[in-house]
Amino acid sequence: MKFNKISFKSMVFIVLLMIIVSANIQCTQKSEFTIGNNFLSRTISIDGGLLHTLKLENKVSVKELVPKNNTEFQIRISEGTDKEGTDVILTSADFKVNKVLSETPEKLEFLLINKKHDLEVEVVYEIQAGNFYMNKFLNIRSGKELTLERIDVETIQLDDMYQPYQMKQITAWGPSQWRPGLGQPLYTKQSATFWGTEFPASYNYVENNTAYCGYLWGKAIQAGETYSSYKSVFGVGDDANYIQDTFFDYIDKIRIRPLRLQVQYNSWFDFGPGVDKEKFAASVKKVSQELNASRSVAPLSAFVIDDGWQNVKIDWSDKVWKVNNKFDADFTSSFENVREAGSNLGLWLSPGCNFGARPTVPLMREKGLEALDQYMSLAGPQYMQLLEDRMVELTEMGVSYFKLDGLFGHLNRREFDFNGDDYGVPTMPQLDTKDFSPADERLNDPKYDELKTYYLVAGTERLMQIFEKQHKVNPDVYIVISNGAYLSPWWLQYIDAVWMINAGDAAGGSNRNQELVYRDGVYYDTWVTEKTQFPINSVFNHEPKKTKTGESREQFSEYLWMNLSRGTGFVELYIITQNLSEADWDVLADGLKWVRKVFPYFKYAKMHGGNPKKGEVYGYTGWNENGGYTSFHNPSETEAQTYSFTLGRAFGLNEKLDKLFISSPLPNANELVGKAISGGEKLEISLQPGEVKILEFNKN
Repeated sequence: MKFNKISFKSMVFIVLLMIIVSANIQCTQKSEFTIGNNFLSRTISIDGGLLHTLKLENKVSVKELVPKNNTEFQIRISEGTDKEGTDVILTSADFKVNKVLSETPEKLEFLLINKKHDLEVEVVYEIQAGNFYMNKFLNIRSGKELTLERIDVETIQLDDMYQPYQMKQITAWGPSQWRPGLGQPLYTKQSATFWGTEFPASYNYVENNTAYCGYLWGKAIQAGETYSSYKSVFGVGDDANYIQDTFFDYIDKIRIRPLRLQVQYNSWFDFGPGVDKEKFAASVKKVSQELNASRSVAPLSAFVIDDGWQNVKIDWSDKVWKVNNKFDADFTSSFENVREAGSNLGLWLSPGCNFGARPTVPLMREKGLEALDQYMSLAGPQYMQLLEDRMVELTEMGVSYFKLDGLFGHLNRREFDFNGDDYGVPTMPQLDTKDFSPADERLNDPKYDELKTYYLVAGTERLMQIFEKQHKVNPDVYIVISNGAYLSPWWLQYIDAVWMINAGDAAGGSNRNQELVYRDGVYYDTWVTEKTQFPINSVFNHEPKKTKTGESREQFSEYLWMNLSRGTGFVELYIITQNLSEADWDVLADGLKWVRKVFPYFKYAKMHGGNPKKGEVYGYTGWNENGGYTSFHNPSETEAQTYSFTLGRAFGLNEKLDKLFISSPLPNANELVGKAISGGEKLEISLQPGEVKILEFNKN
């Protein structure tokens, strides 16, 4: 085909024009993206193919945050945790943006590629219109098999970033020395933001003002497989001084079930391991008669059979947690007993086969199930599948409460699975632990922390799967994780309450005052000294207890109200039912009616005052838009004390409250009862040695 001169020139012109237009399109391609709502926003840059955050905006406190780094995430990969020297740390700076996969008001998604390591990472940002927080996660895909040792979904450097909880004791041995530091959030000091990873076993920390929000994982992904990380969270509040309150509001929004009041009876103090269906039935009938029928207390949430129902003398290799001959095989009569009381059945159970279940461990070991030393491995696939099957079955049968005791160990001793490479638990033979026992005291050394954490992560993930299946069976199930657990607020995405850690189940002391000082001293250590970021309203603390009669109504009342005022929505009664007098039942009934009345305030419960162990006045307080309550205890047994406090936001007062009227459920605060006060006022209260006072504040 021939072209004349004019047509050829025209074609050249058209080609040049297309090149110019294409160049202009390239020059004007969008390089900044913002995702946000009325509370917060995040602006992302992909200029030059590098993904990083340009700025963050807290629209509530009207603060703009500009990161000092240009990395968005960090991953550590290797050929295996057992292959020393093969690990490589990659950040977002080692990847190039390939394309924008999604851009909507609720979602931003970018595809990044690292050709050298044959890796693709999708970085996803998500937000909902009414939330004061947003999430981020990674989809990691490899062209070859590799191990993901640690995934930091968020790496961001801000001048005011800090880590409130600093403890890290991942110990095998040691009384009251179990503070793994897992699943704790990070905050900013001026800009009022919170950060973290929505995974109980995450480890979020700050180094050189840089937040690393992520977790150890240590498992392999195959060629072509995509691994989706847990989500990180970035949230905002109005005032950095109260960012913990904002963080707890966020936890309240994401928890699997709403915070609720769970009042129940537990058989342990009544019968210990000697419980049987006849004894249990007698206690159910007695408690129901004394509290519900005679004193108009609302029916209990559950009656719980504690350690003693399991048959530890037979083979569990086909089905775990079989019932002994002290109970019906399907708890038929016990279900009927609790139904007659207008309640539900609860069970004690130990995932690790601790305490009364230990005799089953050597039997399961003989059958090839994954036993450690005294306990079973929570990462063992055969045993954990049997455990899942049984817990789901019990939930389907109608068991509505589970006390899960002895997860990774107990108060004084923990066990770690670090030799389970044949069933997928990350191992590190380079640490030379071949002759270590699972609870070897040498494991207390922090140099083994990564190895121990791999097991905690694996066990936590497996438990999470079981809890999610129980929730599907019964969305109202109530689950408590006890001994051997750890205090991460992100557990509440799966269960309802967590053991307060590092405290005995029977408060020490020769009198009620000393018992209060013991338990409240642990509260002070945990929440004030160590700055544990976990809502007090979801703590299991092994009280109140009443095992004998003879103390005065005043003594029992002050102990009981102080105990209930701690603000936990989980109230388990440890009583010896046949030992209680009519007066004891009266006090107990009044206390349970009071806790139901003030429970709405527990959502924001916190500790105030000094250190109980130093004899300083302290207490608990909780508020909402309708009012609040405050407790006070003088722990000194020899000196009267006066305590002053101001009704303001620092004390927990809701800012919507103004004029309030004071009342008390106890008869010892007449100097303040009936008074009208306003927010911002300072009050003073006098307490005799060992005395407890309770004040309520109401709009009417």
